[in-house]
Formats: sequence, structure tokens, C-alpha cells
Amino acid sequence: MLSVPRLRLLRELHVRGTIAAAAQALSYTPSAVSQQLAQLERESGVALLERIGRGVTLTPAAIALVEHAEAVFDRLELAESELAAAQPEITGTLRVASFQSVVLAVLPGTLQLMAERHPHLQIDVTQREVGEAYDGLRSTAFDLIIGEEYPDETPVIRAGIDRADLLVDPICLALPSHGPHAVRPRTLTDLAEIPWALDPVSTPTGVWARTLCRRAGFEPHVRFDSPDPLVHAHLVRSGLAAAFMAALLAPDHLSGIDLIGLPGQPHRVLQTAARTGRSAHPAVVAFRSALSDAIAAQAPSGPPWTRTLAG
Repeated sequence: MLSVPRLRLLRELHVRGTIAAAAQALSYTPSAVSQQLAQLERESGVALLERIGRGVTLTPAAIALVEHAEAVFDRLELAESELAAAQPEITGTLRVASFQSVVLAVLPGTLQLMAERHPHLQIDVTQREVGEAYDGLRSTAFDLIIGEEYPDETPVIRAGIDRADLLVDPICLALPSHGPHAVRPRTLTDLAEIPWALDPVSTPTGVWARTLCRRAGFEPHVRFDSPDPLVHAHLVRSGLAAAFMAALLAPDHLSGIDLIGLPGQPHRVLQTAARTGRSAHPAVVAFRSALSDAIAAQAPSGPPWTRTLAG
């Protein structure tokens, strides 16, 4: 009988690409991973790894075995979900990963609802960017993640993942209400000469923001490069820069900031994702429900801006 834990190691190597990365993701030493995979080769009776320089690659037999292993993992998680659903209350630990703006805006209310509804369930939250969160979801480090997609971003279809849209969140322009950069632009092009606070160019949000400015005919002067939306809001409030801000986060930072709608009403889509076999687990179902209820409870009656730029 093939060892399920060793199959998980093989799957992680397939996902991560190197023994070192697989070991780090699963809190093993690289030598321990190598030993366990060698044992799996003996159990299976076929070569699973092929040496390529200093690294290894999976053989066709190993890739086929990973595909079978994925089906096994899904069935095991489905069985665990059914057993949990048969219990009178939800217990245990739910491991959630989310990016920063959701942690700031939505999770406090969600955790309060979960504490009231399911007091015996422990929820551990880790802040991760979307790509890293998906890696952790696949390697079972997380049970559920909260992700986002920005305009023009091509959706990634991930096998074995149950994804559900959570919220369409408009994106607006944030300008200082005082200081030398407190302007009243008619179009985005009117902001070609002022400094900006934007996400790094290596992130989807940073790519989107720069693309939007370039479509308006200018290259933004990025004076402040940071992935932290609170830093962006503080810099705008201090009169030092312009920025783009998600409507979900904007109401907490209105003082000292002028919010203006963007042409075409661009938006990001917030989503939750869980492994298919885990998606029916009562803890995952309950958390998704509480998350939706928390968003509905604090949803503004309208957009946080009173005027919109011309297209």
C-alpha cells in the first residue's frame, strides 16, 4: 500500500519544483524529503525522480501518480467533511489566508460572527498575497483563502479548487484634500505631473494602476512604492501623493482625502477558494457564510465618492 504522507511529499515536489522548496513548505528538512521519496520509489517499484544537474524532475510515472494522489486527497477530505457534518457542533481549527485590505476591512466582523455562532471553532488567520495563498491552499497549509482579481487580469483556472465570488469592489481615485497636490482634475490625464503612491510593479495591482495611467497618456511618477494600502492612504491624507483605493477600505480613511470615481467604474472581484474535497466541510461553509454576512452588514448605501472623472 502506498503511503499517503509520502504521496503528499511527491505532490508538493511537483507543485514547488525543488526538494528544498517542498521541504520548506511542509516543515521538513531536504534530506528527510529525499529519504521519504526514495522510500516511495521502493514502495511503487518504479523510478519517480530523475536527476537534472543538481536538481530533480518527476518522471512520467511520478506525474501520473500525482494525478491519482490528487483524487485520493480529495476523497479523504470529502470523507472528513462528511464526518464533521455528522457532529452536533463545529469544532477544531480552520486555517485562513487573506491579503491585507480584507484583513483590515472585513475579517474583524467575520471573526465576531464566527465567535457568536461557533464558539468551539478556532480560526487561525495568516496574511498572504494571493499567489502565495493559493500555493498554501494546494499544499494543505490553509483550508480556505480569500483572493482578488483586478481589471484586465486573466482568471487562473486551478484544478481541484472550489472558488466562489464574494464581492465586486469598485476602485476609486484618492487625492489629498489639502496641500500643493490638492487638485480637482477633470480627467486622469490632469494628474500626469503629481506624485503617486502605487503597489509594486511586480504585483497585479501595481500593473493595473500603471496600465490605467498609461492608457490616459502618461507614465505615473511613482514616488512611493509600497504594497500597503494603509501607507497609501496616509500619504494621500498627508498631502504627498495620489493613489487608487478600493471602496471596501475607503470609508475608514475619508478624513483628509478626496475620493473620486474612475471612468468605466473599474473594480476588483474578491473571492474565496477551498480545495474541492474541503469545500463542503462545515467550518468552511460557516466561514464563507459569516464573511458574506459581515460584508453585507457594513456595505455602504452607495459609492464613497460624489463625482466621477470624465472618460
